[in-house]
Amino acid sequence: MTKIIRRGIGERTPGPGPRPPGPRAPGHRAAVSAAVADLNPGALAFAMGTGIVSTALYANGARTASAVLLWVALAGFAVLVPAYGWRLLRRRERFVADFLGPRAFAFLTLAISSNVLASRLAPDGHRAAAAAFLAFGALGWVVLGYGIPLALITTLKRGPSFDQVNGTWFLWAVGSQSVALAAASLARVTSGHVLPVLAVVCWAVGLMQYLLTSAIVLARLLARPVSPEGLMTSVWIFMGAAAIGVLVPVRLIALPPGSAMLSRELLVGSSVVLWSFSSWLIPLLLALGVWRHALRRIPLRYDLGWWNLVFPIGMYAVTTHELGRATGTSWMTSMGRWEIWVAAAFWAVVFAAMAGSRFRPCRPTPSGSAPDTGRIP
Repeated sequence: MTKIIRRGIGERTPGPGPRPPGPRAPGHRAAVSAAVADLNPGALAFAMGTGIVSTALYANGARTASAVLLWVALAGFAVLVPAYGWRLLRRRERFVADFLGPRAFAFLTLAISSNVLASRLAPDGHRAAAAAFLAFGALGWVVLGYGIPLALITTLKRGPSFDQVNGTWFLWAVGSQSVALAAASLARVTSGHVLPVLAVVCWAVGLMQYLLTSAIVLARLLARPVSPEGLMTSVWIFMGAAAIGVLVPVRLIALPPGSAMLSRELLVGSSVVLWSFSSWLIPLLLALGVWRHALRRIPLRYDLGWWNLVFPIGMYAVTTHELGRATGTSWMTSMGRWEIWVAAAFWAVVFAAMAGSRFRPCRPTPSGSAPDTGRIP
């Protein structure tokens, strides 16, 4: 799986012609080692996207399909988390270079994927497993949520440039919201006041981070030229970060009155505002995709960034469905059911493209193009 996840991160292949004499071609172990050494910081977007689509299918009553995707997400998590650890221990220079670069916030997929899996396991009755994933995700959120901005602020090894701002920076807000989502989901099947308070606090922190990041990213998009090669799928996290801000209060509404620290009216009103804004963003993001691929003819070829679309689409679908149920809005619930199947179909397309890329010959990166690291040059 690490080989598949590695695809699309911009490695180059040697050109044609004779090669200098050297050792024999590396074996399977060496190939896997090389793949892990170049592991994309955002590789766990695969587990994020798969986990949220599994959650959407569970909410829609498709329990068998949801369970299959849950196991796929767990398998991806089990493979990729040790790969991150191996890369940190054995390829520390590359790891640190990514941690201090424009892709740094992509490391938060480690915490987010764990929290998404916790939120999926909780309603299924797996309380201990959900609590373990939440603990791991919360720890990762604290370490990375503080560590990444501190590293970017204090390091002197980077060239300061506004062009480094990109869509993956929204993962800073999604990380906080994912802790809130996991805590709110687990609070619905357990007793006590700690989880509801944690959910409300992290939700509020995530909202502030979302507003700050939105201002930075929008200023970058509007104030600096944007090339079609550089406008990556990570901008869809803009919508996904708003959508997850809807799902958290929807889960909190189901808790006993007073346990969530906030009134039902405030939670519902905030959800409707955020859902409306995330809905407004979808035509804009689709138009940018048409501009990039149809008008500027950038090839539509699989890379890791496609999973940056799966998570927002899946999150928006389950959010629409659950907000409709919580508010008794039948048309929204019906629309959410259709969106869930759209998200599942999109997941299947992206997964098939990922598997197919394993057998596709690697091509050199064209001049002037960029892998989907999230950068918007």
